[in-house]
Amino acid sequence: MMIARIVIFNLVFACVWFARGQAEYQQAPESIQPFFKGRPMPRVSMSPNGEYLLIVQGVRFQRIEDLSRPYLGLAGVRIDPVNNGPAHPVYYTEFRLLRMSDGREDKLPMPGGRSRFSLPVWSPDGSRFACLRYQNDQVEIWVGNPARRTLSQVRNVRINAAFGRPFQWMPDGKSLLCQVISSRRGKPPSRGRLALGPLIQDTRPDKAPHRDSTDGLENDFDRELFLYYCQAELERVDVDTGKRTRLRKLNRSHAPGESLKPTIFFNYDISPEGRHILVERLHPPFTLHVPAGMFARSVEVWTLTADVKSATALPSAETIPLGGVQSRPRAHHWRPTAPDTLVWIEALDNGDPSKPAEFRDRIVLLPIEQGSKQSELMRLPHRYSKIYWGEDPSVALVREYNSSDNQHRVWRVNPEDKTRELGKVWDIAVQDRYNHPGFPMMRQLKSGKRAMRVVDGKIFLNGWGASEDGDHPFLKRFDLETGTEEVLFECGDKGFEAVVGILNDRGEKGVEFVTHYESSGVYPNFYRRTENDEARQQLTRFKDPVKALRVRKQVLTYFRGEDKLSCMLYLPPGYDLENPIPLPTILWVYPREYTRGSDAGQVAGNPRRFDRFTGADPRFLTLEGYAVLDLKLPVVGGGETANDQFIAQIVASAEAAIAKAGQMGVADLGRVGLGGHSYGAFATVTLLAHSDVFQAGVALSGAYNRTLTPFGFQNERRTLWDAAETYRKMSPFFDVPKIREPLLLIHGEEDNNAATLPMQSRRLFQAIKGQEGTKARLVMLPHEAHLYRTRESIEHVLHEMVGWFNEHVKDRKPQPSPPAAGG
Repeated sequence: MMIARIVIFNLVFACVWFARGQAEYQQAPESIQPFFKGRPMPRVSMSPNGEYLLIVQGVRFQRIEDLSRPYLGLAGVRIDPVNNGPAHPVYYTEFRLLRMSDGREDKLPMPGGRSRFSLPVWSPDGSRFACLRYQNDQVEIWVGNPARRTLSQVRNVRINAAFGRPFQWMPDGKSLLCQVISSRRGKPPSRGRLALGPLIQDTRPDKAPHRDSTDGLENDFDRELFLYYCQAELERVDVDTGKRTRLRKLNRSHAPGESLKPTIFFNYDISPEGRHILVERLHPPFTLHVPAGMFARSVEVWTLTADVKSATALPSAETIPLGGVQSRPRAHHWRPTAPDTLVWIEALDNGDPSKPAEFRDRIVLLPIEQGSKQSELMRLPHRYSKIYWGEDPSVALVREYNSSDNQHRVWRVNPEDKTRELGKVWDIAVQDRYNHPGFPMMRQLKSGKRAMRVVDGKIFLNGWGASEDGDHPFLKRFDLETGTEEVLFECGDKGFEAVVGILNDRGEKGVEFVTHYESSGVYPNFYRRTENDEARQQLTRFKDPVKALRVRKQVLTYFRGEDKLSCMLYLPPGYDLENPIPLPTILWVYPREYTRGSDAGQVAGNPRRFDRFTGADPRFLTLEGYAVLDLKLPVVGGGETANDQFIAQIVASAEAAIAKAGQMGVADLGRVGLGGHSYGAFATVTLLAHSDVFQAGVALSGAYNRTLTPFGFQNERRTLWDAAETYRKMSPFFDVPKIREPLLLIHGEEDNNAATLPMQSRRLFQAIKGQEGTKARLVMLPHEAHLYRTRESIEHVLHEMVGWFNEHVKDRKPQPSPPAAGG
């Protein structure tokens, strides 16, 4: 009987523990519910010929049934083993076509069953678009025809969308090159019941430092699974007739020979003339515990009959120095405005940034014609970053990056005459928004490649137009020869408007373009504009699905010592700033690293934008009576040592910002909480440990022990062994005894971010449990990754956040405000 009592007692105890541990999903507060009922704003894609806008409707949430589908995590890739596609892809359910000439808008007829489509890709001439359809058991290819208002499946093509590029348009716009599952593939490998022996790994003489990754290959069985699900063949498909032509080698009589053996395509890209394919293939044995992008691979140029014209072998990237690049040729791509010419970058310092070198990189060109020789375009004193190839073959801009001063330098070159040195165009501090010149506007060429628009030696620049008053986006025409610029469009003071694409850069009345306009009270829509003309022709007529009251917001400026900083302040609808009433206040934080203090104080964003709430947005708290400060915590320092002063700077920023809000009469300084996601969650816990002005915290999917990421994190480039004290100080896990305020920890059980594995929250919670007197709560979200995607999870997170802040911040009795510090 004694044994029976013990068994019964244990069963009862287990049931009680389970009931407390496994809760039901809870709904968000009633004030937030209207925001979950409408569909999100559609995405819009303009056809290359400027004739159509394709309006693509997505979903606000993913279904929890979809996220609960089994997946395989292999080499940093999450694969659906049933349909051989990506696990839990973002998808779209409806396509509408808007004809630019007359505004006619048509909804395309969709197939029966669930419609889960990828984003569409336009053909080079804009006459069609292609997209994937994610079915339960396979991934299909579908093609839309704007002229006919149709969307139809290309039959009998089983796409392998698990890894790499699923498809690409051929330059003729009539056929697709598809990555397909081999018809010769058998059943997937099965694991034996008994292990054949231990798993053994050995080090090598050379160093192999690399940051952690998720879903790495663990053993030979994982290698077999990765090979099985990711290997594919290339097949050319005529979208009109459905004719399929698998790439085959020619035999001696020039007749089609044997099919190529399936391989894993890291990437492939068709040449501008359509006669060659740039192929990057992965090769076994695949390295354990690193993402697929670090595997050994070959870079090859194939003909359409799979003859290899050029090949380069790249070893595993494990031995690349931290902050370095591959020592072998890298960044292979086609030059878009020349007959099939291959471009690549070669490191001149063996890829190691710690080595002194007069030049870091060089750019090499090789025409793929028999007997052609490679040539050097230019050498760069710093690391290559990007090339903007002009549609005029004599124009190109080359961007390099200097990590020591965090600068971009942009050089003008003439690929047709490499002897001409045309000099530097811009020297740009990467984080200096106020003085950024803008980004070159691109054009899709007839080959399907993209090139920088060039008209009479001038290019078009699309920029933020950042200022102390917020962003005022612009479109400028820039003369490459003289350096002079002409403003074609600039956003005014009554809303927010930005250029999304150029329709005609040679119009009789001037440049014609499409903009995206919104204001605090006007829902975003797209418009047709002409340079220096205030008139707008409305194209889309999207409506606010919520029509709820808008929150009040403004830029809040404060001082951290002598540094002038800013953040965005959000207030409940109808709040009167002229007669302020102190409110419970939440700081939602995220650290940002800066090389220069002047950049840290620049205003980012625009207070006149329409507020669209997504996910577990902290601004929802304003609907529950809170003030919310969206605070980017600047950390200013040079190079590798910036984080040595991390804690002092974020504490000073947070305390100065809340003091300013208190000085304004907006914040009740006795009722202040804070929260953040990812790096912001880490900052939240760090602030609770090192500051006494906060009453509670909420940390979503953070990392709290930096010794678990010993080869760097965020912008920290040193290893744990190079900067042990900094790693320890930036690990609030070691400061748990200093955390006395209530802390809510939330984490997705399937977090796919290597730095924020779920054990980070679990172990911090266990550590707090081991202390006396600190209240903490841990919520683990089933099936969720680093970003939460289901309605059930998002509502529950908001339920937990509001409840936690209500209990520990809002419902506290008002406390006497301490003297305000800061400006």
